[in-house]
Amino acid sequence: MSGYVVEFGDVQEAAGRLAGMALRTPVLTSPMLDEAAGCSLFLKCEHMQRVGAFKFRGAWNAISSLSMEDAARGVCTHSSGNHAQAVALAAKERGIRAWVVMPENAATIKREAVLGHGAEVILCESTLAAREATVAEVIGRTGAVMVHPYDNAKVIAGQATATLELVDEVGELDAIVAPVGGGGLLAGSCISGRALLPDVRMIAAEPEGADDAARSLAAGHIIPQTGPDTICDGLLTSLGELTWPILRDHLETVITVSDDEVIAAMRLLNESTGNIAEPSGAVSLAAVLNERFKELEGIERVGVIISGGNIAAEDLPF
Repeated sequence: MSGYVVEFGDVQEAAGRLAGMALRTPVLTSPMLDEAAGCSLFLKCEHMQRVGAFKFRGAWNAISSLSMEDAARGVCTHSSGNHAQAVALAAKERGIRAWVVMPENAATIKREAVLGHGAEVILCESTLAAREATVAEVIGRTGAVMVHPYDNAKVIAGQATATLELVDEVGELDAIVAPVGGGGLLAGSCISGRALLPDVRMIAAEPEGADDAARSLAAGHIIPQTGPDTICDGLLTSLGELTWPILRDHLETVITVSDDEVIAAMRLLNESTGNIAEPSGAVSLAAVLNERFKELEGIERVGVIISGGNIAAEDLPF
């Protein structure tokens, strides 16, 4: 893995920091899902993680790694929800202040959770430019340390521990499928997956309405996300400078799925296992149910990361 900002040794160190702090989430199987997919699925249930998403892994690894001097300054980030909650909780656990910039249209359930962990929420317009400008203002005013949602080596290494646990539990896999927004989870999955299973096929799942990763992989360079239109509100950002080289070198393909496919996957997950995933969390399951995935040859055992479950009952689209 030499040459990347994160190596497998960093993931192992992150696992040590996360021991006793993050949950070792279960891996579920379902005959109904296997039949629908045409292969054996192993669902890594990160919707059962603290704050209801994998994001706590990266946030705690980053915040627990801060020096005493930096920690005393507090931390700042921008996020539409899950990373916001993760940073707020990790800061609370470390006993430091947190400022979280959130778009005005962020889900109420996520905003309230951030406030519940004691962070200060600063609202802004729902554009990346507005987020970054507001973060810059907050950092300039407070001196807080930025904890980027995905383009941060400690965050990527923390997210990578989900796949580390998955492979440790289920062993050999032919493919690992994870969602992609900014790429922190997927880049981490690539680092862990390829270190533990050198021949594993790394596959991204992405909504059609925010398909910059698919277009970037096809073009061979980052194509920024513009005007995303999808119910997968956690997958609206562009790839990062740190995540892109890892994805470029390790991804076999990106399976894009429609919002209708995501909703169908959410429904099937609930019917088959009783679990609820938010749209961004179910996009990986939607991908393995997609015909493009089924056309890939030689795939019998698939690790699927269900990345989050923060959705209010009244917002369920089924």
